[in-house]
Amino acid sequence: MNKPRGTVKIIRNFLFALVNKEFLIFLFFMCLSGIFWLLMTLNETYEMEFRIPVRVVNIPNNVVLTSQETDTVRVTIRDKGLTLVSYQYGEGIRPIIFNFKSYAKSSSSFVIPLADIQRVLYQQLPASTKIAAIKADRLEFFFNYGECKKVPIEWSGRVVPEDMYFISDVQYAPDSVTVYSTRDKLDSIKVIHTEQLNYTNFRDTLNITCRPKTMKGVKVVPSSVKIRFITDVLTEESVDNIPIIGINMPEGKVLRTFPSKVSVRFVTGVRQFKKLSPKDFYVIVDYDEIKKHPTEKCNVILQRYPTVVSKATLNLNQVDYLIENED
Repeated sequence: MNKPRGTVKIIRNFLFALVNKEFLIFLFFMCLSGIFWLLMTLNETYEMEFRIPVRVVNIPNNVVLTSQETDTVRVTIRDKGLTLVSYQYGEGIRPIIFNFKSYAKSSSSFVIPLADIQRVLYQQLPASTKIAAIKADRLEFFFNYGECKKVPIEWSGRVVPEDMYFISDVQYAPDSVTVYSTRDKLDSIKVIHTEQLNYTNFRDTLNITCRPKTMKGVKVVPSSVKIRFITDVLTEESVDNIPIIGINMPEGKVLRTFPSKVSVRFVTGVRQFKKLSPKDFYVIVDYDEIKKHPTEKCNVILQRYPTVVSKATLNLNQVDYLIENED
């Protein structure tokens, strides 16, 4: 009874093994042909662009390089595909190194010509490799002998919190940087701005690390700064009992206003409002204006208020007044 079933099983295993064998043979020859195709392809000549670092070494201790010690040139190289792949995925092309003392003849800068870059590069490349193009006419490095000064740093760009929030304070760490450059450039630099920032729609305090904006021939230390944008919720508030002060009063005269105190309404942050008091606001009446334009009422001016306050307005623009002699 089991004989037919056993026969079917044997035939099925035989056919399955035959199919597997043919598939493995097919797979072997396909891989072999792929290897031959790859070898033939890699034996063709191609061009590929590489970014190669250029370094300046042997810089004296009393010299500060005010440009980057390492620059980069883009070099298009022509060679067999296999060689280019080894450059791309192997150890790559070594950096090009130049001696500072061989080029630094002037007092503030030196130039490494394209011909020197090409000559040094050919010295470290195999004879089969040809340079098709170098995308850099020349490399210019700037330096000085330690001349520097400290200047404040300021952020630049677009930093905008969500609606109903505003930036109440900006804190820098550090708040100033050391700038190295030539004397004329140092005299013209009053502040260093950061790279362009772009942050929007945030409500919590924003902490970022960014780099100072680069300038030709100028080195900034440190190379990065931390900035903290502190946010607050906008609120409309008022401060009462702010005294009215008379200014430019003649000797022996006293100004009395009715009322003697006013209120100011403004927009500020919730946290900032808790720190404000009437002493932070300065409201005046100018005697010189009264003298020029005498009327029954005098103008009241909000002359000074804190920078954290916006849209500040007085509850009264004019008040009654008397000018009396001092007792």
